[in-house]
Formats: sequence, C-alpha cells, structure tokens
Amino acid sequence: MSVADLPEVPDGLAWPIVLGIDPGTRIVGYGAVVHHEQGPRLLAAGVLRAGTSKDVPTRLGVLRRDIDLLLARLKPRVVVVEHAFTAANMQSALRVGEGRGVALSCAAVRGAEVVQYQASQAKKSLVGDGGASKARVARMVATELGMDEVPRPLDATDALALALTYVHRSKFAGRHA
Repeated sequence: MSVADLPEVPDGLAWPIVLGIDPGTRIVGYGAVVHHEQGPRLLAAGVLRAGTSKDVPTRLGVLRRDIDLLLARLKPRVVVVEHAFTAANMQSALRVGEGRGVALSCAAVRGAEVVQYQASQAKKSLVGDGGASKARVARMVATELGMDEVPRPLDATDALALALTYVHRSKFAGRHA
C-alpha cells in the first residue's frame, strides 16, 4: 500500500497517534499506533522506498515528499525517530544520518513532538534485552499489537518498536501523550 492509499486520520481524534520512523535513504520503515488507554492499537505500518538507482539528493527528496504525506495523512502527535548509531561502515552511517535529518525536519515542521531512541532502547523496552534480534523484537511487536503474523518487512517492525517504546515510557512516566 502506498502512502497515498492510507486513510486520512480525522482531525480531533480522541487518542493520540505515535509514529515510529526507522530511517534510511533507500528504505524508511514507519509504524503508527493509536495510544489508547486500553493499550496501543495498530494504525499503519510499512516502508517508503526511495529506490537505489537515484542519486542521494534525489532519494532524500523522494523521502521528504513521502514523509510529509505520511505525516499529513496520519497526523501524529508524537514522531519517534531511531537515534543515530555508530556503524563499522562510515558511509552507511552517513546515509542513515541523512535520512534521519529528513525525518526529523519533516516532523518538526509538522509540529509533532519529536523523540529519539537508540535501537537498543527499543529492544530493551519490548523484550528486556538491548541486544535482541530483529526477529525477536518483531514477534514481540506482533504479540503486543494482537497480530497473528509479524508485520513485514522488518523495517516496519523496527518503526513500530520505536512507537511502542514511547507508549511504554509515557505510561511509566505517568502521562498519556
């Protein structure tokens, strides 16, 4: 499903929407949950694909357009973006950082609260182990959201894990977004 096919969330929804973003410059995972008092509810999950044959500025432009549309349709109050990490491959870390910058700026311009978590923080929040495998995190995401199957691809599950981490932490902090 493309972003343009997502249903538009009506204004004034009683329960806040939390959108997680797993950044990149070729593929960006997204996962949105409704922060309901009876537990989080899946709203949307998927990936944005900027392609591999385009140059980096063009891919970033495609991602900006798609993230802006995603934000306009889902109207999240909170956007959680995976925090930068240190990678063995400096070029890869640089590309992820560029994708993060696009996601962060789109969310800030939209007026959403912007939160950043390390992948290890999300893993620890969901499964109690900051070094857990993507597959293990994906299974826990599916369980927590009452899904029979693990969402695919794992970029979307990673994004949902970020959103769920915000929900968990806000409960423990005694606040509802």
